[in-house]
Amino acid sequence: MPVLLCFGDSNTHGTPPMRMQGEYRRFDAAARWPVLAAKALAWDLVEEGLPGRTAQFADPVMGGHMDGREGLKIALQSHGPIDFLTIMLGTNDAKARYGASAELITGGIAALLDIAQSTEMQDRHGGFRILLICPPPVLEQGPIMDQFYGARARGLALPPLLADLARARRCGFLDAGTLIKVSPQDGVHFEAESHATLAQGVAQALADLASG
Repeated sequence: MPVLLCFGDSNTHGTPPMRMQGEYRRFDAAARWPVLAAKALAWDLVEEGLPGRTAQFADPVMGGHMDGREGLKIALQSHGPIDFLTIMLGTNDAKARYGASAELITGGIAALLDIAQSTEMQDRHGGFRILLICPPPVLEQGPIMDQFYGARARGLALPPLLADLARARRCGFLDAGTLIKVSPQDGVHFEAESHATLAQGVAQALADLASG
């Protein structure tokens, strides 16, 4: 049975729309998109979603472990062998405190692909395919809007950049923003219905990748 590793941030972890800053909640397994996608494919699943994770930045508030480059190395050395990897990051990189352009965010995703596609990691797992998922753009509203000042414009510019990157690296690609939108409650996270919709899209994209 193929093994799928889903690597991402709070929207891979399953954080519901927030009602206030600092709260911690999580959708149960029956609602989270990685679980639903793996179930649809009848694959085994490793969930690696960390709230606050970025593609490339050590968070000055949340800690250095939010840098996805180190997190991906740890995940790929902790689990396996895997057959497929999804990466959905970039939302937190768009926070105001990083001052990152869409191009710089794309560079951070490219660094993750460098790690995942390295000879070391590919050999360790016997080779695996990658689906790069572009997150939907945020809405600058709700209880955490101050952290995401200017992030919507950066998010709107991201899909064509990541699509080009995926083509160059011969990865699968899915623009989640064509399927779902973030919740207006906090402008960042997904409602349960969106998790279900995204799961269907991811499952189809992975099935296409597996047969290609």
